[in-house]
Amino acid sequence: MTPIRINDKFSPLWTDTESRYFILTGGRGSGKSFGVGVRSVQLTFEQKTRILFTRFTMTSAHISVIPEFTEKIELSGVSEHMQVKQTEIINTLTGSEVLFRGIKTSQGTQTANLKSLQGVSTWILDEAEELNDEKVFDDIDFSVRIKDFHNRVIIILNPATKEHWIYKRFFEGMGVKEGFNGIKGNVRYIHSTYTDNLDNLSQSFLDGIELMKVNNPSKYKHKILGGWLERAEGVIFDNWHFGDFDDSLPSIWGQDYGYATDPTTLVKVAIDSKRMVIYLDECLYKQSMDTQAIYNANFREAGATGLIVGDNAEPRLIAELKAKPLNIKACDKMGVAESIRMMLDYKLVVTPRSANIAKELNNYQWSDRKSETPIDDHNHLIDAARYSVIKLLGKPNAGKYFVY
Repeated sequence: MTPIRINDKFSPLWTDTESRYFILTGGRGSGKSFGVGVRSVQLTFEQKTRILFTRFTMTSAHISVIPEFTEKIELSGVSEHMQVKQTEIINTLTGSEVLFRGIKTSQGTQTANLKSLQGVSTWILDEAEELNDEKVFDDIDFSVRIKDFHNRVIIILNPATKEHWIYKRFFEGMGVKEGFNGIKGNVRYIHSTYTDNLDNLSQSFLDGIELMKVNNPSKYKHKILGGWLERAEGVIFDNWHFGDFDDSLPSIWGQDYGYATDPTTLVKVAIDSKRMVIYLDECLYKQSMDTQAIYNANFREAGATGLIVGDNAEPRLIAELKAKPLNIKACDKMGVAESIRMMLDYKLVVTPRSANIAKELNNYQWSDRKSETPIDDHNHLIDAARYSVIKLLGKPNAGKYFVY
């Protein structure tokens, strides 16, 4: 095996034989994925080692991910011992293997399939910032439990916002500051930047970094130094803050529907038109709810008479809920961009318990700002709120005029 010089920052991947979790953070050009890739190849020379490599979305692993590993194999000079397939790499000397899987599929998350894989002692979660569901992480994490092995979970990410569960759990929850290198509990933290990898970076790349450092220091801090954000860059809603709900105002509820992948949500909404304030209170955010469970949650929050405005793309579900009975109707039709513009005219006050609303507001961005097309993510509670806002503000003069 040809020795490959690895930055000293990543040496704990070899020397730390006790920690379960390895959290690798850093910005572009830091070399963290390279270090993990080299270590993965070397681990396959240990007997009976099975490594699961995942990304939240992974299409065509043989095109997108496996070539990255093939590079490490060639650099290590061990190509003759490696059998490369469509979704796995097998070390023919030891029988050890690296399995490449995506967590999300067209049918939803394949958590059950992943946690049922036998003999996995190392799980690598790449681009971990894309995994927003902590429960999915826990389900796979608990399946990495091979006796008499060093069981590892290696988490590689470019830091997102501080609303992300990884920050809440492994940094804020552990009392660890961003940029920390060391051990806390059973977690090994490795933070690296491009300055740790200068020998492997082109001058044009470095010149671009220096230009960003001068012209856009906040982007430099996040993208290059790997700093956590208070909120995502270019968020649509920056007109909000935490505060109490004004219960003196009339309220209605908005609801969006999901099942396996997306949650069903319910948001209580009130609008103070004089002060131009929209109040939002998160009442429901849950996956895999059947009609009866949704009815129970709705009745608990709104009773039989409180008006609930649901997604008009689910007429059958709304009809079933209405028959139970509930005071529920489909929202009026209005373009997403138009209703967003309506909300941007107001200040948003979000109740302190509404953690998922805050997370969405801090991450909901334009996919294309010019065409006012938002991303189709971080929007389940925001969409529910939009339905109520459309009902309350969308047709303020409806019914006031005669048509001749």
